[in-house]
Amino acid sequence: MKTMETLTPGELAKILKLHPFTVTRLAREGKIPAFKVGGVWRIDRAKFERWIATQGPKQPKRGQRRARR
Repeated sequence: MKTMETLTPGELAKILKLHPFTVTRLAREGKIPAFKVGGVWRIDRAKFERWIATQGPKQPKRGQRRARR
């Protein structure tokens, strides 16, 4: 059986430069791939890396303008 490398919300927060509470909220809302072990959120590093690779810039829907910077 393969060993799964997991990240805590704090570790992922450092990588993404977010607050750990934000990572926990995103996990709870199902916006990032995560699971709970004994009441503590964990993120499978390999699944997260595959997921983040698919999260490129979104194209605006037809008829919508892009946000100005």
